[in-house]
Amino acid sequence: MRRLRIGVNALYLIPGGVGGTEIYLRNLLSALSEIDEPEEYFVFTNRETGLELGRGRANFHVVEQPVRAAFRPARIVWEQAVLPIAGAAHGIDVLLNPGFTAPLVCGCPQVTVFHDLQHKRHPENFRWFDLPFWRFLLFWSAQVSKVVIADSEATGRDLERFYRLPRQKIRVIPLGVESRFFEIAKARRPELLLLSVSTLHPHKNLDRLLRAFAAFRQKRPEFRLVIAGLRGFESAELERLRGELALAGAVEFTGWIPREDLYSLYARAWGFLYPSTFEGFGLPVLEALAAGVPTACSHIEPLASIAGAAVLPFDPDSDDALLDAMNRLTLDESLRERLAAVGPERAAEFSWSTTARLTLEALREAAG
Repeated sequence: MRRLRIGVNALYLIPGGVGGTEIYLRNLLSALSEIDEPEEYFVFTNRETGLELGRGRANFHVVEQPVRAAFRPARIVWEQAVLPIAGAAHGIDVLLNPGFTAPLVCGCPQVTVFHDLQHKRHPENFRWFDLPFWRFLLFWSAQVSKVVIADSEATGRDLERFYRLPRQKIRVIPLGVESRFFEIAKARRPELLLLSVSTLHPHKNLDRLLRAFAAFRQKRPEFRLVIAGLRGFESAELERLRGELALAGAVEFTGWIPREDLYSLYARAWGFLYPSTFEGFGLPVLEALAAGVPTACSHIEPLASIAGAAVLPFDPDSDDALLDAMNRLTLDESLRERLAAVGPERAAEFSWSTTARLTLEALREAAG
C-alpha cells in the first residue's frame, strides 16, 4: 500500500510566541512520530521555527519556507499563495492545518484544527485591526476543509453554531498531557507558592486573581504567586495593578519560559489556580492535575468536563468565590490530599498518543 503523504502547515509557529498552540503542535508531531504506521510527513515551517520538528524519524521531512511568521501579513500571503504550490510539488495527499487557518484554494483535501472560537464568543478581547482577518480566514478555512477538528465539545458546538458546520464534518479530539507531569507528581516538594499558567490576556481573568490574592495575603503573607505564560494584551495593565495592590515583591510574571522551568514550578507549587472566563480546552489545568498539584479552576466548559471532580470549582465572576477557593486550597488538608490523589488519575484519561491516533484517522478519512 502506498504511503499517505501528509503535509503539516506549521507556518504559524513562532517558538515562544504563540502560546498553547506551540505545545499542541510539538506534542502532536512527537506522538505521530511514535505511531508505527507507514505514513510520510512533510512539515512546512517558517524561518523562525527551526528544523527540530519531527527530527530523527525517517518518515518526517522538514520543508523550510523562506518567510517569517512574525510579520503576519507575509505569513498569511505565503500560506494562501505559495504553500499549496509547495504541497503539490511534494505530492501531498492531505494537508493538516493545526493553527486555525488553511489555504482557501488547495489541490488536496484539508483538515484544520480549531482550538476555540473566541473571536466569535468574545470579540471585545481582540484588537480591532485583527478581527477582520480572524473572521474572514477562520470562517473560510472551516468551509474549505474536508474535516474540522475541535479540541473540545464546547468548541465543536461553537463550530456548529457560528459557522453552521454539519456535525458529521467535525471531529472532537481532546489534547493530551506529557508523561513528565506524572513523574513530577511522584517527587513534588511543595513550597508556599501558588501557580497559574496562563497567557496574559483579558479572558484569563488575572486581574481578579491579583485582587483575590491581595486579600488572601492579608492573613497569609508568606505565600507568593507566580503567573507563567506568554505576555499578552493585558500585560501592562496587570503590572500596573500589581503595583497598586502592593504586590510587587509577591507576584511574579515570568513570561514564556522553557519547559524545564515550567516543570520545576509545578513541582514546587502549593496549589494551582485557573480563573479563566473562556477556554477552548484548558491544557494547563490538565498538566496541574497530572503533576498532582491541588487545583482550583473556573466552573466553565470545557474545564468542568475535562477536570471532573478532580478540582475545586469556583465562579470566575466572583472575587469572593475565588478568595474562598484560594483559602480552601491552601488550608484544607483533607481537600488537598484528595485533589493531589485524584488529579493524576483523571489526567491519565488524556494522552497525546490518543490525540495523534484520532488525528491520523481524521487525516486518512479526509484523504479518502
